[in-house]
Amino acid sequence: MFQQKILYFIIYFLFLLPACLFAAPLPIIREVNYNGLNYISPLLANEIATIKIGEELKLIDVDQSILAFYQQGYFEDIWVTESNGILTFNFVEKPTIAKIEINGYGSGTDKEALYKEIGIKKGDFYDTGKLERAEQRIKSTLEQKGFYDTVIETETEKLNERALKLIINVNQGEEIIIRQARYNGSYALSASQIESVAANREAEWLGWMWGFNDGKLQMRELGTDAGRIKNYYMTKGFLDASVSAPILEADFDSYNAKLTYEIKEGEVYSVGSVSIDVDEEVILSTELMDTLYLTEGKRFNIETVRKDIERMREIIGDLGYAFVRIDPQLDSDRENAKVHITYKITLNEKVKIHRVIVAGNTRTLDRVIRREVTLSPGDLYKLSKVKTSRNNLRQLGFFEKVEIEEKRVNENQVDLLVQVTETRTGEFMFGVGYGSYDGFLGNISVRERNLFGSGMNAGIYIDKSQKEGNYRANLYNPRVLDSLYSLSTDVYKRDYITYDYTERGAGFSLTGGRRFFDHFHATVGYNYTLTELTNFYGGLEEIYRPYFYDRPYAKSSIVPGLSYDSTDDYYFPRNGLSISTFIEFAGVGGDEKFIKYFGRGAGYTNLDNFDGFDVIFRLKGRAGMIQEQGYLPINEKFYLGGVSSLRGYKSNSVTPFDANGVRIGGKYMAAGSAEMSFGLFETVQMRLTLFFDYGMIGQASFNEIQRYSTGAAIEWVSPLGPISFMFPYALNPQPGDKTSRFEFGMGTRF
Repeated sequence: MFQQKILYFIIYFLFLLPACLFAAPLPIIREVNYNGLNYISPLLANEIATIKIGEELKLIDVDQSILAFYQQGYFEDIWVTESNGILTFNFVEKPTIAKIEINGYGSGTDKEALYKEIGIKKGDFYDTGKLERAEQRIKSTLEQKGFYDTVIETETEKLNERALKLIINVNQGEEIIIRQARYNGSYALSASQIESVAANREAEWLGWMWGFNDGKLQMRELGTDAGRIKNYYMTKGFLDASVSAPILEADFDSYNAKLTYEIKEGEVYSVGSVSIDVDEEVILSTELMDTLYLTEGKRFNIETVRKDIERMREIIGDLGYAFVRIDPQLDSDRENAKVHITYKITLNEKVKIHRVIVAGNTRTLDRVIRREVTLSPGDLYKLSKVKTSRNNLRQLGFFEKVEIEEKRVNENQVDLLVQVTETRTGEFMFGVGYGSYDGFLGNISVRERNLFGSGMNAGIYIDKSQKEGNYRANLYNPRVLDSLYSLSTDVYKRDYITYDYTERGAGFSLTGGRRFFDHFHATVGYNYTLTELTNFYGGLEEIYRPYFYDRPYAKSSIVPGLSYDSTDDYYFPRNGLSISTFIEFAGVGGDEKFIKYFGRGAGYTNLDNFDGFDVIFRLKGRAGMIQEQGYLPINEKFYLGGVSSLRGYKSNSVTPFDANGVRIGGKYMAAGSAEMSFGLFETVQMRLTLFFDYGMIGQASFNEIQRYSTGAAIEWVSPLGPISFMFPYALNPQPGDKTSRFEFGMGTRF
C-alpha cells in the first residue's frame, strides 16, 4: 500500500506540473491544520511536516510531508487541501486490533505460545505487511512440528470506527510420516537401539496405539538426532563413531518420507590409563581417583566420563572452588583400541557467597525460599550444600522447577541465583465412586500446601460412604517464625463400619518438632481421642464386652518421633532416603494402655547406567509392634491390605484369627515392596511402575501370616494432584482372603 501511495503522488505531481508552470504565483502559507488525528498531537505533527508558516506553498514540501506522515505507520490515507493560504492535512487512521482469534490450531500452552510468536498483539495497528509475516511464522511453526501445506486465511470484523477483530483461520496441513528409517553402516547396534535415543523414528505397524511409535516427523529435533545417535555410540565404547547429517526424502503427494543416516562405527574402545592433573597441595589426585567409576580395563562410556567429572566437581567444590574446570583429554590408541584419559583440573580461586538472590516466585515469600538455602552471605562456597538447598526446595512441593546458578561477582565472590517456577499448591477436589465394600462414596477436600505463600499447610477433608465418614481439619507450620521448630495441629472425627465392628471417634492432636542438620527432624506430639465401638460381629462382642462395650473410652498418648528425608523431589523422588519412626505411649491418662512401635522407610536410586531408559528403583518398608499394658482396643491393632501396605488384598483384610475364626488384628506387622519405575514421557510426569509386595502379620510373632503380590501401576502427577492406578495380582491368597485386581490412590508421593 505504501508503494501504491508513492505512485499516486508521482502521477499527481506530473499532472499538476504543467498547470503550475502557467498558473498564478503560489499562495503564502498562513495556517496549517490537521483533521482526523488521534494518535499524534498537532505539536508533533508540526515537527513531522516540512511546511513552514509564512513561506510560499511548494508542492515538493507537501509531498515530503505526506511521505513523512505515512512512515509513522498510523495512517491508511492522507490528502491535503488549501484555501486562501490555509493548508489542511486530512487523515484516515488505521484501525487498531482490539481482539485476536486463532482458529484451528492447538490449545492450552501451545496456543498461548503461538500468540506470542506471531508478532501481532492487541493494540497494534492493522498492517497487511505484519499480517503476512505472521502467516509465515505460523506456517514455519507448524512445519517445525511436522505439518506441511498449511493454509492460512485471515478476516477482520469491525467492532467500531477505530477497532477491529482479527481472525486467523489455520487449516492445518498434513503430517509427514517416516515410513522407513535406514542406518547404513550400523552393525553392532540394532535399529531399535538407535531409535531409543532419536526423536524421529520409523512408524510402527500399530503406531496409532499408545506406546507405539507413530513415525511423525519432528523437524525441530531432526538437526540434533545425529548428535544423540553419536553420543549413544560413545556410551557403548565407539569412540571413533561418526554419524552423518540426516538425509530426508519426502513425498509431498503421499506425505510419506524416508530417513537415512550414514554411520561409521569404528572399534569398541576400552580404557587404558586414567590420570588426574591437579594441584597436589590442594587435593590429592589419589583421593579423586577413588571416586571414579570408569577405570582401567573397563569399556569406554562417555556418559560415565561426565558423571565422574561431576563427582570430582562436588569434592573440589566443597573446598570452595565454585568455578573449577575439569577437561577430559582423550588420547586414543587406535591400534590397540584403547583410550587414555587425563582429567586436567583448573581450580581458579576459592570463593565465598556474596548474595543469595531469589527470582521467579510470585506468591511464595522470599524468606520461605531463603530459609531452605543452607548457604548464607559470607559462607565459603560448598557444592554439596548447593545441591542440598536445591533438594530442600524441591521437597517442599511448591515449585515445578528449581535451579540454583552461580553468578561470579569477582575472583573470590559469587552470587547464588535461586530461580524457581511455582506450581499449583492449592487443591480443591471432589469425587464420587463405588466400592465393593464401601458402596457409593464421595469425597471433598480443600487443601493449601503453601498458605498465603508462607510455607504453612492447611486443609479440610471430608470422605463419606455407606460404610465410612471421615472429617478432618489440620494446620502445619514447618518453620515457626522461620526457626528450626515446627508445630502442627489436627482435629478429626471418624465413623467407620468395618468387617468386624462399628467405630465412632473424635479427637485432636498437637505436635511440635525441631529440625536437626539438613534432613533430620525430631517431634513430640500429644493425642487425645474419644472412641466408641459397637455392633461387633463374629464373636468379637464376647471379647470386648468386659471392657467398654456400648460406651466410649479415651486414649491419651504421648508420641515422640524421628524422621530423616534426603530425597530430591516431592512427588517423584529419584534418589535419597525417607525414614520415619515413632513410639506411642498410650496411658497418660485415659483408658487405653499400650506401647506401639512403628517405623517406615523408602530408598530411591536412579539407575543412570540403565542405557536408554529413565529408571528408578525403589525399596519401601514398614514395621510395627505393640506391647499391651492394659486395654488394647481392636482398632489400634495392625491390619494389612490396600494401597499403602499390601496391594492385591483389600484394605485391612489381612489379619490374624482366634481359635473361633474371629478377626482380632495383629500385634506384629511388617510389609515391604520392591518397585521399578520407568519414565513414559519427557514432558509429562507420568511413569509405569512394576512392583512386588510382601507382608507378614501376627498376634504373637511377625510371620504367622505371610502374603505376596505383584503387579503394575500408572503414576501421574495430574493437575488435581498425584494419582496412581494400580493393577495388582495376589500371588498366594488363602481361602477367605479378600483380593483386589484394581486399586486407586490419590494425594500421596510415590
